[in-house]
Order: sequence, then C-alpha cells, then structure tokens
Amino acid sequence: MIFRQLFERESSTYTYLIGCEQTRQAVLIDTVKSAVDLYLQLLEELNLKLVYVLETHTHADHITGAGALRDATGACTLLGEEANSPCVSKAMHHGEIINVGQIVIEALHTPGHTDDSYSFILEDKSQYYAFTGDTLLIRGTGRTDFQNGSAADQYVSLFDHLLKLPDNTWVYPGHDYKGWMVSTIAEEKAHNPRLQVKDVAEYIALMSNLKLPNPKMMDIAVPANRACGKV
Repeated sequence: MIFRQLFERESSTYTYLIGCEQTRQAVLIDTVKSAVDLYLQLLEELNLKLVYVLETHTHADHITGAGALRDATGACTLLGEEANSPCVSKAMHHGEIINVGQIVIEALHTPGHTDDSYSFILEDKSQYYAFTGDTLLIRGTGRTDFQNGSAADQYVSLFDHLLKLPDNTWVYPGHDYKGWMVSTIAEEKAHNPRLQVKDVAEYIALMSNLKLPNPKMMDIAVPANRACGKV
C-alpha cells in the first residue's frame, strides 16, 4: 500500500492519499481546495490514477477540493447520504465497501460531530487503519454543537464502533492543532480525556460545556462543500 499524510496549515487539515501498488489506483480523503495542484503533482510523481475522493463529512473550516479533483481526473466523489448533497458522484451509506485496486475500504457512519460524519476503515498486512475525520481526534473528539451534531450520537459512534476496533489500529484524524500526527485506539482509550466518562449522560454534559466559537469560515465553507467546493 502507498500511503501519504498531507497537512494544510491554514485549517490544520490532514489529507490522506492511499494507493494500490499493483493497480496504481488511488483515493484521497478530506482534500482542501487550495492544495489541489499539490495533490495532482503528487499523483503524477507517484504514477497514480485517482479514482475516488472521499469526505468524512461536510466541513465547516475549509473548502473541499473534491469538485476540482473530479474535473481534473474524472475521479468519483463520495459524501455521506445524510448530507443530501446534489453534486457528489455518489452518496455513501453505512457499511459501504469502496475498492481501490486491491485495497478494501469500509465506510462507517459515525455521526455526532455532524449528522453526515463517516469514518473509513481498512486493513493492510494485518494492520488496521482508521481515518476518523472529526469524530475521534488525537486526545480529543469533534465538537457537537452545529450541523445537526449530537453528543449522544457521538458517544455511540465512539464507544460502540470506533473504540471496538483492535487496540493497535492506527488512528488518523481529520485535524490536529498540536502537532500530533497519529495515534492508536489503545492510546485514545487510555489517554483521551473526553473518553474517560462513565456513561452517555456524562459525555453529553462534557460536550455541552465546551462553549467554542464557530469556525471562521463556517458561513462560506458549509454551502461551498455541499456544492463539492464550488463557491
């Protein structure tokens, strides 16, 4: 498997490139429009053909590069069916299997941060990888106070789905603001302060008291991302 973790500084967004060594097919997860030329350069340098552009959710802090990448490469863009986005090539559903050459990616609906939040799980050589978007961050979890977010739903997504993955699963989040690049399920169980709760009621109370400001690009990014990045 070919794997690259890319970072966009302005929004602290991680974008992930995953490629099949045998077929040279590739997928990008959570792209940023301002970095599209860099993605295209990297695909060319690695001799990869982009077949899918996946979104973990409708982002509020940056504009996606999905539409521009589809125009440039013919790739299929996917976003959760809960987003009701008319522009995507295909709406994803829970449990959908996405084949990228010989790489098999499973899409899991993990709502809470937003109602259209998904995580992507794959296995390569007995090692699991979880691309968790804003549902599970490194030593944190995504806020739940806008875009039909729900702390109760996020609790289920975390404790009934993501945290039941193998302990050695690599966790690759959608963002990080402290310089962390990767974690594991075991690390997050042990050290993530938002996971040290006794039940869903305590988690709801914790998330209700964060009182965070809205992302500065929210009013522009959300409608643009529902249109695949077309402002």
